[in-house]
Amino acid sequence: MGDQLDDFRNLDAAGRAAAVAAQRPRAAVYAVLGTAVALSWAALLAMAVRVADARAPGLSAPGDAVLRALPDLPWPGWFDTLIALCLSPQPLGGGIWARLAVLSVMWLLMSVAMMLPSAAPMIRTYCEIADTARAKHEAVVHPLVLVGGYLAVWLAVSAGFATLTLAIQAVASAADPLAPVRGIVAAAVLAIAGLYQFSGLKAACLRKCRNPFSILFGRWSTRPSRIFRLGMQQGAWCVGCCWALMLVMFAVGLMNILWMAVIGIFTLFEKQMAGSLPSRVAGAILLVWAGALLLSAV
Repeated sequence: MGDQLDDFRNLDAAGRAAAVAAQRPRAAVYAVLGTAVALSWAALLAMAVRVADARAPGLSAPGDAVLRALPDLPWPGWFDTLIALCLSPQPLGGGIWARLAVLSVMWLLMSVAMMLPSAAPMIRTYCEIADTARAKHEAVVHPLVLVGGYLAVWLAVSAGFATLTLAIQAVASAADPLAPVRGIVAAAVLAIAGLYQFSGLKAACLRKCRNPFSILFGRWSTRPSRIFRLGMQQGAWCVGCCWALMLVMFAVGLMNILWMAVIGIFTLFEKQMAGSLPSRVAGAILLVWAGALLLSAV
């Protein structure tokens, strides 16, 4: 009887696949995370290629030659519209709210590409706890609910970064809205990012991100709403670790794929390594960089 119930023979193919995924939450979560990160990087790379193609030769950024050599894949028409909204220094037909929405999507893609891999240890820890609970025949909330709460926080942060993008564009008055900001604005952005690396709040958030087990185990619940909130709390700690580093994108160009990869890899290693040395070294580099830009601007 149990075997007949477990083979899901009465369901269609989609239903059987969903049932198997529900039985193996860890595999389902890893598959979704991997797909989300891969698609985010693919979309960002496609955007970077089109930004490089649209940029004037005299304004070329490092890596543009490589990007221009990549094939232009046939993306749907709405993707061209999204890029046009991001590239336009003035609001297009939809107005300022349309640009804000599109920039929020762009920042969310960047957040998923750079920050979601660094959340993998936290998600894996939840999966291990859930796996143990399931083995004891206890009720378990699917790990993707936790991921949903985590991403909800980054969606809100992406809207904030989109608003900041519009504000900085207005101050910098750049012809290319995705180009790096210059002079005092760039120095200020890097100085804020560098100083934050030495702050107590940064250290506290990093400790939470490095030790997710006690939080996940201590706040374990079988209610989806509580696990969603738990994911939001973990997202908030992650934002506390990484928001200042993401400011660096304003100084290097919002579509700079190389720096996205650098920040993403650094964030991943920073959360895995013990001590404050990685954060302080990064902070010192950013402050020296800010000082150099400030001296060149005056």
